[in-house]
Amino acid sequence: MNISEVQGKYLVETDGENRVRFDAPALGGVEPTVDIVDADDGWQRVHMTWRLDEPVQQDELAIRFEVEFDPDFWWATHLAPEDGYCIAQHVFRSPAIIAAKGRDVLVMAPDLDICGAVEANPWFMDYDVPAKAFWLGMARTEIPEHVLYRKAPGMTFAAGQVTLGFYIAAYQAEGDPVNPWERTVQFYWDRYGRPLFQKGEPGTVPMDTYVKHTYNWAFNSWKDAVWQEFEIDGKRVGAPGFIVNVTQSPNYPGEYSLREFLSIWNQTWFSSLRSASGVMRYAKRTGDKELAEKANLAKELALAAPMKDGIFPSVYATETYDLEIDGRRYRRSRGWDSGFWMNSDRCPQERGITPEWYHIADASWTCLLMLRWHEDIEPDTRLLEYAKTYAEKLLTLQDGRGFFPAWLHPETLEPSPVLFDSPETSMSVTFLLKLAQVTGDAKYREAAVKALDAVIEEIVPEGRWEDYETYWSCSPWGKNEYLGKMIPRNAAYKRNNMCTFWTAEALLEAYHATKQQRYLDWGRRTMDELATAQQVWQPPFIHVPALGGFGVMNCDGEWNDSRQTLLAELFLEYYKELGDPRLFERGIAALKAGFVMMYCPENPQQKALWEQVHPHFGPEDYGFTMENYGHGGVADKAGGGIGVFTIFDWGNGAASEARNRIHDHFGDVYIDRKRNQGFGIDSIRVEMTKAGCTLSDLANQPRDVKVVFEDGASKNIHLNGVLQLPIE
Repeated sequence: MNISEVQGKYLVETDGENRVRFDAPALGGVEPTVDIVDADDGWQRVHMTWRLDEPVQQDELAIRFEVEFDPDFWWATHLAPEDGYCIAQHVFRSPAIIAAKGRDVLVMAPDLDICGAVEANPWFMDYDVPAKAFWLGMARTEIPEHVLYRKAPGMTFAAGQVTLGFYIAAYQAEGDPVNPWERTVQFYWDRYGRPLFQKGEPGTVPMDTYVKHTYNWAFNSWKDAVWQEFEIDGKRVGAPGFIVNVTQSPNYPGEYSLREFLSIWNQTWFSSLRSASGVMRYAKRTGDKELAEKANLAKELALAAPMKDGIFPSVYATETYDLEIDGRRYRRSRGWDSGFWMNSDRCPQERGITPEWYHIADASWTCLLMLRWHEDIEPDTRLLEYAKTYAEKLLTLQDGRGFFPAWLHPETLEPSPVLFDSPETSMSVTFLLKLAQVTGDAKYREAAVKALDAVIEEIVPEGRWEDYETYWSCSPWGKNEYLGKMIPRNAAYKRNNMCTFWTAEALLEAYHATKQQRYLDWGRRTMDELATAQQVWQPPFIHVPALGGFGVMNCDGEWNDSRQTLLAELFLEYYKELGDPRLFERGIAALKAGFVMMYCPENPQQKALWEQVHPHFGPEDYGFTMENYGHGGVADKAGGGIGVFTIFDWGNGAASEARNRIHDHFGDVYIDRKRNQGFGIDSIRVEMTKAGCTLSDLANQPRDVKVVFEDGASKNIHLNGVLQLPIE
C-alpha cells in the first residue's frame, strides 16, 4: 500500500489501483501538517496537526475520504442513517469503517492513542454509501433518539496544537469465506487490548471476591427484595426476582417503588436457570448446602412451567398495583398468590404479538440449559425428558428452508411472520445439537444442520443480525421502517449482537458434530464480527475500567453490558480449535469485565461514582451491579452513565455464573502444553519457559488455584506470589 499527495489530496493505492482519496482540511484558515508513517502488518498511520495562535470557533473539523472503487460490502461501528447524523466517540469500542469488494478490503481505524484527548473537541465518524464517502473528524453531538447521534453546533478549538489521526490499510483478504474484520480486530487487540490486558486490566481482584459479594447481597443483605420463594401447584420453588432498584436498598431513606412487575424469568437475557446453575457450581465447590438448596428451587421453577403441546412460557409474574403515600404513587406487587404464567414483554406488540405469545428462542435456551445442567452439573432425567418433549414440537415448526420461527400464537401455536427467518434460529441449532449429542438421535442433528445452513446462506453474509432485542427493547428506532431492510445511507441492517453470538456458538457446535471445516471457518468470521463490539482500550471519556466489555448493537450506547460474561467462554472454546491466543485473552477480559460495575470496596473508582449518584449506599449494598454503563449514550466524571437497578440474572448473578462455569471448565489457569501457551484467568500472569511455566499472582493474595490442561486434566496448587510449575 502506498499513500501519495496528488493535487492537494492524498491517494491510497495498492498494486497500481486507486483505493481511496482523503483531504487535509483547514481549521480556521490554518492548513495542517500531515505526517504519514508505516505501522505494523501493512497499516499506515496518518496524523494531521493544526497549530493555532488563537482560539477558533468552528462547528466541525473533518477529513473526507472518497472511495475510488465500487464496494459490495460496507461496515461501520454504528449507524448514521441520515445526513447530519454521525458515529460519536462514545461508541468507539473498536471503531472502524470498512469498505470491500470481494477480497479487496479497505479499513480506516481512528488512532485511539489520541482520540478524545480534548474534552471540548470530541471525535466522530460518518459514512454515506451512495456517495462512496466517509469521514473522521471532531464535532459536538446531540442524541435525538435512543441511541443515535446528530452533529451539533458550538465547538471551539483552544489555541495551541490540534491533532486528528487514523490508521489505514488496503489489502487482499485471504481465506474462504472472506473475513473483512480479521485484520482490524487483530490490529486493535495487539496495539491496544493486549498491553492493557498484560497489566491486569480490567481488574486484578480475585473473582471469587465478587461472587461472595453477589451471593451475600442476593441471599442476605438484600434478601427481602431479591430472593423469592413460594409454591406453584403445591411445589416449592424459588429464585431471585427479575429486577430491583436503588429504592429497595435497606439503606434507602424513603418508600420503595418497583421498576417493573415482580417476576422471575427464564428468557435469553434474564435466565434464572442460568444463574442457578452458577449458584449450584459454587455450592458444590464450597460445600454450601444452603446455596445448593436455593439453586435446586430455581431448577424446580423452570420445570414447573406448564407445557402446551410441547411449548411452555418463560415468565412467572405477579400482579402489580399503585399505592399512594403522602401524595406520591409507588408501584407494588400483590405477591405470589397472584402469580401467573406469561412470556417476555420484549416483543413486537405493535404488530399484534403480545406477552401471551410463546418465544422459541427463550424456550430453546432454557432447554439447552436443562441439558447442560443434566450433563455437566448433576443428572436429572426430568430435565432431559422436558427438553426432549419440547424438541419434538420444535422439529414440527421448521420451515422448508430450515428456519425456526420466533413467536407462536398463544392458542393456535401458529408461527408469526415477524422474524420468521431470523438468526434467532441459531439458538435452536445449538439446543438440537446438544440434544443429539446427549441422546444419540441423529434426527436432531439433521434438523440443526439444515437450520444452520439456512442461516449461513441468508443471514451471515449480509449481516442481517435482527432479533427481538434489535427493535423491541430500549432502542426501538427503525422497527417500522427498517425491519428486514438495509438502511440505504449505510448499506447496513440495524444489527444486534446476541444473535451473532448464538450463530457463532452454533457454528462451533456444528463443527464439533460434523467435523466439517466450513463451519469452523464461518465461525471464526462470525467471532471476528462479534469482536468488533468489544472494548479494546481505556477512553478518557469512559470513567470506569473499559477493557474487555461489550456493547450491544449499532444503535445503542452501552459499555460493559452484561452479555460479556455470556460470550466469554465461547472465545475460550474457539481458542481450543484455532490456537489464536487473542481469542483466549479476549475471553478472559470479557469475563473480568462482568464485575467492573459492582458496587464494592474492591472497585474504589466505581464505588465513588456510585456514591455520587446514590449517597445512601453503604456496606449492605456491596454486590449491587448495574447491567451496563453509559447506556443513554453519554458518561461523565460526576456519575453520568451510572444506573439505578440490578438484574441478578443479567448482572451480578450472571457474571458469577460465568465465573463458576469457566472455573469448572478452564480453571484459574489454563495451560496448553501442545501449543506451549498458558493463560491466567483469575488475575494470574503465566510465562511459559522450557522447564514449565511461571505463575505470578497479580492480585497479591495467597490462594488456592485450579490449573487445567488442554487434555482436561487438572491440579490444585497454592499460589503465594510467584510459583514455578513444572510441565509434565
